[in-house]
Amino acid sequence: MTATLVAKGLSGGYAARTLFDSLDLTVAPGDVIGVVGVNGAGKSTLLRLLAGVDEPLAGTVSLAPTDAFVGFLPQEHERLAGETVAAYIARRTGCAEATATMDAAAAALGDPDAGDAAADAYSAALDRWLAAGAADLDDRIPVVLADLGLAVGSEEDGVGPESLMTALSGGQAARVGLAALLLSRFDIVLLDEPTNDLDLDGLDRLEAFVRGLRGGAVLVSHDREFLARSVTAVLELDLAQSTNRLFGGGYDSYLEEREIARQHKRDAYEEYASTKADLVSRARTQREWSSQGVRNAMRKSPDNDKIRRRAASESSEKQAQKVRQMESRIARLDEVEEPRKEWQLEFTIGSAPRSSAVVATLSDATFTQGDFTLGPISLQVDGGDRIGITGPNGAGKSTLLRALLGKQAPTTGTASLGSSVAVGEIDQARAAFTGDQPLADAFEAIVPEYTTADVRTLLAKFGLKADHVGRPANALSPGERTRAGLALLQARGVNVLVLDEPTNHLDLAAIEQLEQALDSYDGTLLLVTHDRRMLETVRLDRQWRVEAGRVTEA
Repeated sequence: MTATLVAKGLSGGYAARTLFDSLDLTVAPGDVIGVVGVNGAGKSTLLRLLAGVDEPLAGTVSLAPTDAFVGFLPQEHERLAGETVAAYIARRTGCAEATATMDAAAAALGDPDAGDAAADAYSAALDRWLAAGAADLDDRIPVVLADLGLAVGSEEDGVGPESLMTALSGGQAARVGLAALLLSRFDIVLLDEPTNDLDLDGLDRLEAFVRGLRGGAVLVSHDREFLARSVTAVLELDLAQSTNRLFGGGYDSYLEEREIARQHKRDAYEEYASTKADLVSRARTQREWSSQGVRNAMRKSPDNDKIRRRAASESSEKQAQKVRQMESRIARLDEVEEPRKEWQLEFTIGSAPRSSAVVATLSDATFTQGDFTLGPISLQVDGGDRIGITGPNGAGKSTLLRALLGKQAPTTGTASLGSSVAVGEIDQARAAFTGDQPLADAFEAIVPEYTTADVRTLLAKFGLKADHVGRPANALSPGERTRAGLALLQARGVNVLVLDEPTNHLDLAAIEQLEQALDSYDGTLLLVTHDRRMLETVRLDRQWRVEAGRVTEA
């Protein structure tokens, strides 16, 4: 069915802080609204409010019709112990809930005392079950999984409906999440970072799905190319200015309009500040002239020179009147608030002493895991190389990185790692902040040469302030853990930087800052990413394509 979602006067946040307020939004059929803002601005909070998962601090969310089917897919794939792929998809598509409701309604019909209300409840439950696509879901799941390449022969064993979600790799879980989305039949879709861990083929399929939606959609994404190809409007949650604004048009149009709006605000404030400063200066000058005139007149005039004293008094009054006029003009000025400066990632990559001329070498090397084999491969990474690595999920990119870093021995052939190699990995850095130890304590334990004050100062540069550093590391959001990982890379000196999908969970501003930091980094860089704009922006001198167990240089 066609449905419309309306939010009025919405406020979201938590007890200590309101993230956004007075937010109005209408999601009509065909609308694809991208939500952007820095990490912590309330993007995920907004989706949870629209989905009815959480209660707003103020305002309302309504649906027309009220029984419309709203699907909310959060950014982290929640993997429950013992849950199969089929059960996960049934849960994510809403089919499991619809089936449980229909079964309960059917059981109620068996009660001899059941009346018309039970029959009506069963009819409504049956309609929802059919609308959710639960009737043929079991038949559709294997087809979509196969179409997405989740079959035997990939880097790990194949994935079927009975595979356990907890046994899947990150890339496989991402494709199963995509399968759930493709199999869903929601009237309105709410997507939180749907591009995370998807390869280029998965991104193409996701974009095709979004473009083909007849209903409305609200999505949060850090993938600039996906936003540019998909959204019809952009809702900006501006944490620095404590405002929210809906921009019509696509993502690139939003970027242009936003910059114009920000420039207008800066110009308006500068004009106001300049005018006020000029009036204040003129009033001060008039006041000084008035005071000086009175003193001079009193000093030069004889006591009996009434005419001169009167003239001086009149002149002084005229000066005082001018002062009052200036002060009145200042008071009548329409005050323009100074635009607040946005937080910026202050990221430079700490450099270690130069590595050996040859960083890593693979000679006729193969790496076998189950039914999958990567290789044979013969290649060399030289000091200072900047290499971009792309390829579909399951093609062997992670295996290649482990091989180059000496973390996985070859099945056949040889592999060697150069001397004086200091490796920095974003994945490893992120993983350091998953325990229940406070963030500042966990960070200080890893880099004991840093004082507590040094740690707090460094984390603050990455937007992790006082309310973050005392929080348990495992209570941080994915984006906050990523920023903590980047801070760790800055604290450690590295000469080989390994970034495996570094843009996952970073906000758009931080991604652009990371790209700038990479431009000034002069060590060896191994960059694995499916972010198309990052591949265009970051300076690379070599590109490897990993596919079907082979590595080719573009």
